[in-house]
Amino acid sequence: MPRESAAACAARAAEICRALSRAYPDAHCELDFTTPLELLVATILSAQCTDKRVNIVTKELFRVCKTAADFVALPIEQLEELVRTTGFFRAKAKNIKACCAALVARHAGEVPRTMEELTQLAGVGRKTANVVLGNAYGMNVGVVVDTHVSRLSQRLGLSKATTPEKIEADLMRLIPREKWALFSHWLIWHGRRRCVARKPRCTECELAKLCPAANNAL
Repeated sequence: MPRESAAACAARAAEICRALSRAYPDAHCELDFTTPLELLVATILSAQCTDKRVNIVTKELFRVCKTAADFVALPIEQLEELVRTTGFFRAKAKNIKACCAALVARHAGEVPRTMEELTQLAGVGRKTANVVLGNAYGMNVGVVVDTHVSRLSQRLGLSKATTPEKIEADLMRLIPREKWALFSHWLIWHGRRRCVARKPRCTECELAKLCPAANNAL
């Protein structure tokens, strides 16, 4: 197959956006939260864990801790027990405590609104910062690249990169800025509901005509 030009790829990306918007008009972050702090903590817990499990855990966790100071005051053993079923619970509890201590010390207990400040917090990388900025504050600073977004970006031919940072850079060039946060939701929903990792349902897929991988599979 001839190599796709940049213009053709951009045009196809626009069609993909339109198809995803029709398929998932209600796409949103599936972590339960009511405040930026809750979303920050939930996203830290979501590493190597399903959103469904995190939501079960945070229902009790957020009843116990409502502010950053509450997390700082909570004994580490109790926090570990509360988040145990999310996996890697000791590291996650340690990061949440350190993160909240920094929020209290440097940000008056509030979650900051910049990528630079967020990524200086314990347990917070660019992906987590993008989740918070895009969903708690409605700011399109970047594109969340989780396992679904990474896999689908490659299958759809939107990026040949293999690292989250490079995949994000490719998507930011192709997708209009006002759609960055929403685009990640679309891909995550599509990855969970249609383009699953082990056996993508290409014959049922709304993106089949736009997807190089589906065209090769059909």
